[in-house]
Amino acid sequence: MRPVRLDLDGFTVFREPTTVDFTDTDFFALVGPTGSGKSTVLDAMCFALYGTVPRWGDRRAIGNALAPSAAEARVRLIFESAGKRYVLTRVVRRDTKGTVSTKHAGLEMLTPGLDLAKLEFGLEQSDIAEVLAGTPGEVDTAVLTVVGLPYEQFTKCVVLPQGEFAAFLHAKPAERQKILVNLLGLEVYGRIREKAQSEATTAETKLKVLDDQLHAFADIDDAALAAAASRVEALRAVAAAVDRIAPQLQDARHLAEQAAAALATLDAEIGRLAAVSVPADAAGLAASAATARAAVAGAMDAARAAEEREDKLRGELQAAGDAHALRRLLDHHASRAKLLAEAAGVRSTLTGAEAEHERAARALASARADATAARQALESAFEAYNAAMAADQAAALRPGLTVGAACPVCEQPVHALPPMPHEPAVVAAKKAGEVARKRSTAADKTVEERDRAARDLDRALTTARAQADQLDKRIAGLERDLEGAPPPEALQRDLDGIAALTRRLEQAGAEVRKAREAHRGAARQADQAEERLRSAWRAFDGARDGLAAFGPPPTNRDDLADAWATLHGWAVGEAGRRRAGRPAAQDEVRAAERRVAGVRDELAAAFTAAGLAVPGGDPARDAAIALERADAAKRRIEERRADAARMREQRDEVAREAQVAKALAQHLRADRFERWLLAEALDTLVEGASRTLRELTSGQYDLGHEKGEFFVVDHHDAGLRRAVRTLSGGETFQASLALALALSEQLAGLSAASASLESIVLDEGFGTLDATTLDTVAVTLENLAARGDRMVGVVTHVGALAERIPVRFEVRRDARTAKIERVGL
Repeated sequence: MRPVRLDLDGFTVFREPTTVDFTDTDFFALVGPTGSGKSTVLDAMCFALYGTVPRWGDRRAIGNALAPSAAEARVRLIFESAGKRYVLTRVVRRDTKGTVSTKHAGLEMLTPGLDLAKLEFGLEQSDIAEVLAGTPGEVDTAVLTVVGLPYEQFTKCVVLPQGEFAAFLHAKPAERQKILVNLLGLEVYGRIREKAQSEATTAETKLKVLDDQLHAFADIDDAALAAAASRVEALRAVAAAVDRIAPQLQDARHLAEQAAAALATLDAEIGRLAAVSVPADAAGLAASAATARAAVAGAMDAARAAEEREDKLRGELQAAGDAHALRRLLDHHASRAKLLAEAAGVRSTLTGAEAEHERAARALASARADATAARQALESAFEAYNAAMAADQAAALRPGLTVGAACPVCEQPVHALPPMPHEPAVVAAKKAGEVARKRSTAADKTVEERDRAARDLDRALTTARAQADQLDKRIAGLERDLEGAPPPEALQRDLDGIAALTRRLEQAGAEVRKAREAHRGAARQADQAEERLRSAWRAFDGARDGLAAFGPPPTNRDDLADAWATLHGWAVGEAGRRRAGRPAAQDEVRAAERRVAGVRDELAAAFTAAGLAVPGGDPARDAAIALERADAAKRRIEERRADAARMREQRDEVAREAQVAKALAQHLRADRFERWLLAEALDTLVEGASRTLRELTSGQYDLGHEKGEFFVVDHHDAGLRRAVRTLSGGETFQASLALALALSEQLAGLSAASASLESIVLDEGFGTLDATTLDTVAVTLENLAARGDRMVGVVTHVGALAERIPVRFEVRRDARTAKIERVGL
């Protein structure tokens, strides 16, 4: 299992969505202060895969997955295993009663090459290669199949608490035995004891079956083998007799076959010669072909005459002129007449529009003059109103004036008092002003209306003039096109003549096609007649070629009937001569058959003497088969004797297995077996750890054990054996790590599925190591990563170690949530 990406949301200290991207990472460190949440990242991986975390101590304590203030925790792990990529999701929710449970769990295989950026927007159906699980129970089963490790072994193979393995390195034999029992799960050997008891019972059953089977081999004693050998020798004598007589039989059969073949050949020749007969239609085929050829010549002449008439009419049509050009001139005449009529109407409209425009212009000028007079009257009324206002103001002072006193306005002495007006002058002036204003407003409105009407008429007049100019230009163009052209009546007469010629040409074309079709029909009939004649000649040639070996007479190739008559007469004579020699050939066949019968009787006597059936058509084959069967029966007896020997050996082996199984079951009940088994496991463990330690120390150390104590062999010091307690801190780490890796491999071997150990993470505190030891640890981890077979990760807060690791995931925590940031490559 190799992690690719981890998404957290609401999981313990990660209250906000957080992503850890392990893409292109072979060696990484989770760094940060104590309590920041480094180990929680590993907890999330374990929880996603197995639904629990080692630190919780109880698989049912899933409430620990939720942050205190969160109602939901979501963990999604994308990982690779055995070259395939998977996405695994678990969702935990807290209900209104405070109960926490897993509400969703799913495992899916992704399509190869999927861009993980699509996870931000949601996967489509095409992104999923296969849905492996959809419930927590299904996920637990599917993870065991995909990863290949159960939970207890995963936490010892992938996530390694290094301090525990250092204790294993330094432990006393009794303590080490206890650790191995815990790590290796030796309770499995109780099941082995049960299996051994079952194997013992099965072996006893097999013994009984084998004894019964051995009783079936009573018929393969030495006497049976001797009888089979005697039978083989007797049949070999028969085979020798067949080898001696068979050539004689073969020669006799060959002579009989030759005689029979000669007779058959003679009969075949007679049959072939007698089969020659003159066809009934041989005389009429040549005449039919000649008649058909004459009909073809007549049809050809008729077609040529029709084509000549068509060519003549086509020439007359070409000389009659271009119908398209004539129709275009006729259309120009019609267009000119139409445009002239349209132009006359437009000119009449233009004349009326010009008169109307003139009247509108005069009305507009008159309205403008009226408006000017009205405005002047309004100004005069305004002036009179102002004078009236002054007069009224003076009249208001009249009651206070006294002759001889000073005027309050001009401060001059008043010589005489002005008369008092009967009505205020301003009232009359105001009425006159209202009348003048209404007249001015009405005059302005009239000017506006007449001005608008004049503009409308002006636009209409402009449009009419443009239309008239356009019509004049079109008429001028048509006049140019029709210059020198015939009148419409002449053009129509020419077109009618062309149409008549066209119809006659179409009729002539139809006659040409009819004549050509008649010619093709006559040609087909002539071809058919010629083909019948050629077919008749081919039939004759086939009949004559079939008799070529007999020397047929020459053929008259000009007369089919004569050729057939000549061939038939010759065939009748040849058949008669062959019939005369047939009795002698029959006598030769009968003599050869008597010779074959005599040799076959001799062979039958040899077969009968050996107790075999009379041979059929191939005595050598019958003798060989009988000998092979006798030899096979002898071999079968020999094989069964060998089977019996093997079965006795098998019985002895089963008996030994039964004894071993019983002994194993007995030993598994004893306390000493566990010690023996642990010693064997320790041998295997130390052998694997020693190989790894040599790699990690560049060949300096081998690991061994004696009387329950570990030691190392220092190849840099002449193979000196040293106790592991003499190792430095860094060397102790290397030895402990080698043991951890060896033990993880052994645990994987005990897994029910095929484990894929593609990553290892050391959750270990390195703060107690000195600088030299820390450097050794760092080099060890670098060498382990450089092997390339696993992703290597460490959890540490030691900066000196973290800086040497190419990829670091810095974990920080504030008052609300923990956050992760990737630094390095």
